[in-house]
Amino acid sequence: MDSVVRGLEAQGMQVDWAKNGQEGFERAVAEHYDLVISDVMMPRMTGVEMVTRLRKQQYAGPILLLTGMGEVDQKIAGLEAGADDYLTKPFDMGELVARVHALVRRSQGVHSRHAVLRIGDLEVDPQARTVRRNEQPIQLTQKEFELLLYLVRHVGRVISKKEIAEQVWDIHFDSSTNVIEVYMSYLRNKVDKPFSHPLIHTSFGVGYVLRPPDEAV
Repeated sequence: MDSVVRGLEAQGMQVDWAKNGQEGFERAVAEHYDLVISDVMMPRMTGVEMVTRLRKQQYAGPILLLTGMGEVDQKIAGLEAGADDYLTKPFDMGELVARVHALVRRSQGVHSRHAVLRIGDLEVDPQARTVRRNEQPIQLTQKEFELLLYLVRHVGRVISKKEIAEQVWDIHFDSSTNVIEVYMSYLRNKVDKPFSHPLIHTSFGVGYVLRPPDEAV
C-alpha cells in the first residue's frame, strides 16, 4: 500500500493509512473520510467485512476495493456488501486516481442535487437520502438508494445493465455476474411489491426502466 499512498499524495490528496482492517474500520468510522480504499485480503478484518460493517455504521462515502485477479467471488461479495467499485491488481496508478476522482465527484454530486424528486406516489430526497412511497418510509441500503436515484433521474428511459454498472457501480460491465439483477430484485421487493402497482419494469434483453404509474408498460 505504500506505493498507493505515495501515488495519491503526489496528486495532492490527503491520505491516512491503516496497517490492518480493524484499524481501517475504526478510523473510517471516526474520521468520516471522503473515500475509503481497501484491499480485500487484510489481517484482522477482510475488506468485504469492513465494507459490511461500515455500511451498518451509516458510513455514506464511496468505497473502492482492491482485489486480486482470481478473487471474483470477493468482488461480487464486496459490491453486494456496499462497495461502489473495485480495481483488479496489478493496476496502473493513473487508473486508480481516475477512479478516485470519479467516485468522489459522483458522491458530491448526489449530495449537491438535493431537490426532492417525485414520481407518482414515490418521493426520493437526495439530500436526506430518504425514500417514501404512498407516505410510507422505505429503508434502503446506500447502493439500493443510488440505484433508485439513478432510475428516478432517468425516468421513462430504458437503462442498460452496462450503463447501470458504469454509472452506479463505476465498474466495467461483466456479463458473468448477476449483481445488478440481485440489487434490482432487492429494490423491487421494497419499492414495488408492497404497493398496488409497480414502477420499475424490465425491458427484456435491454435493461430496466422506471415509469410513472399513468404510463402504459
